[in-house]
Amino acid sequence: MIENFEESGLRPEILGAIVSMGFETPTPVQQQVLPAILYGDGDIIALAQTGTGKTAAFGLPLIELIESERREVQAIVLCPTRELCLQITSDLKRFSANLPGIGISAVYGGADMQPQIRALKAGSQFVVGTPGRVLDLIRRRALRLETVGHLVLDEADEMLNMGFKEDLDQILSTIPGDRRTYLFSATMPREIAQIAENYMNEPVEIAIGRRNEGAENVSHEYYVVHARDRYKALKRIADINPHIYGIVFCRTRQETKEVADHLIGDGYNAAALHGDLSQAQREHVMGQFRRRHLRMLVATDVAARGLDVSDLSHVINYNLPDDPEIYIHRSGRTGRAGKTGISISILHSRETDKIRGIEKISGKKFERKPVPGGREICEKQLFNLIGNMENVEVDEQQIDRFLPVIYKKLEWLSREELIKRFVSVEFNRFLSYYKDAPDLNVAAPERTRKENENRVSARSTTRYRRLYISAGLKQDLSAVRLIGLINDRLRDRRIGIGKIDILRKFSFFEVEERYAAEVINALNGANLDGQALMVKESEERFNMTRSDNTSGSHRNSQSGPRKGSKRDSGPVRLY
Repeated sequence: MIENFEESGLRPEILGAIVSMGFETPTPVQQQVLPAILYGDGDIIALAQTGTGKTAAFGLPLIELIESERREVQAIVLCPTRELCLQITSDLKRFSANLPGIGISAVYGGADMQPQIRALKAGSQFVVGTPGRVLDLIRRRALRLETVGHLVLDEADEMLNMGFKEDLDQILSTIPGDRRTYLFSATMPREIAQIAENYMNEPVEIAIGRRNEGAENVSHEYYVVHARDRYKALKRIADINPHIYGIVFCRTRQETKEVADHLIGDGYNAAALHGDLSQAQREHVMGQFRRRHLRMLVATDVAARGLDVSDLSHVINYNLPDDPEIYIHRSGRTGRAGKTGISISILHSRETDKIRGIEKISGKKFERKPVPGGREICEKQLFNLIGNMENVEVDEQQIDRFLPVIYKKLEWLSREELIKRFVSVEFNRFLSYYKDAPDLNVAAPERTRKENENRVSARSTTRYRRLYISAGLKQDLSAVRLIGLINDRLRDRRIGIGKIDILRKFSFFEVEERYAAEVINALNGANLDGQALMVKESEERFNMTRSDNTSGSHRNSQSGPRKGSKRDSGPVRLY
């Protein structure tokens, strides 16, 4: 472990670049990983959150180890997105700014391949790329990896989440077996362990914090509202935080568009980031956000990958993700570079059990907060307005020539009247909107063991009907998402859900027989990510009895099936 960059052993040219970039002391991941790469000879697994300085942790020692006289690829970094690829490449070029003999190339999809091929032919010792484009270049024989001695897998868990496992397997099989491999990941799912087992040689694990642990500088809060009041709660969260600069995470593209459209229509500086945008549109939106011309970016998890912004004040979960690891990724986008951040979740009353599961995995405590009321928000906005007025810069040379006319125009107003009117010009919108604003808070249900036992007894002889739905894994349908869809469409807590079978293109689920027709009518034609659903009775009709003791059973308010499970047995009551 190193305490400062001077004692790292890096050559003066690299240290000079570090100073010019404003680096002062190494971050915890840099303190451990940098010397392990520079002076070690083995593979490394580094578990650290995004934004902790991972690029410098592997980039600085690899720049040191590159032999500039060899015009062949010696190191390659694989990362999940174009944006992250460009960010890493930019950082590496800055690290090596005083070493003109080192060539660094970025290869990624969504761009013309020919300039990338020309850069590789010119001689690049360091390549940064996305798996799809790297594999394409390998197949075209434009990129040869036989000389690679260092392989970096950055945000490996994200690459697996995005479906790059097969591409990674093929790429890794073309790189010499005696290479050194450095795997960086925020979490350690089973698939990452499998890659380590298959492609790494007795790796040393360096964990900055515990595995799957949330970022240290982030506080976690949640609000409980009715599902129909989510957007109203989001507006209040934005209004109670006048200087908000954050990402709002939604579950689907359609929801992302709808929330962003509502925010823009209500006068907020917001935009949507989703998969339907062209690359040019995406870059424009992200450029606006980085320059703070946008205060809120509404995005899906996939669209936000690779978005590297270091000073977000908030991350807002408009919907909680089904996978706690995704929550950890989301929240890790704020509280970076030593700054503090807030991760907020907007829950409906049957989602509170999910929080307990995330707390257990992340090791972080969540605080339930009341949705702010109209008076509280107006007060906060008023003092923010006054603070802005006090701190505004006055260009006296420009404004003085208008003052005589202004004084003449306003001379009939007293000091008190002038202040009232000044405040009202800027503030009437809030006063009008929040006049008689209702309380959005709902109490999370608290049930006694006896109540639950009574419900189990009542269900033990319930008759169920098996239904077909025209969506499955291909449409990102899960048991939790299906139950949420039923909740949103019917708003009836009495309906019992039995076994759920999620298949590739369609699924089956059981509902209490007396509610089957109601569920079919409510879900038929419902929109799921732009697809109209078809729901009908399965050809297999049967009666059944169930007990909550069935293996794999779960309640609607819990976090859902085990990861990777496609079948859920046991009834679920829509509490």
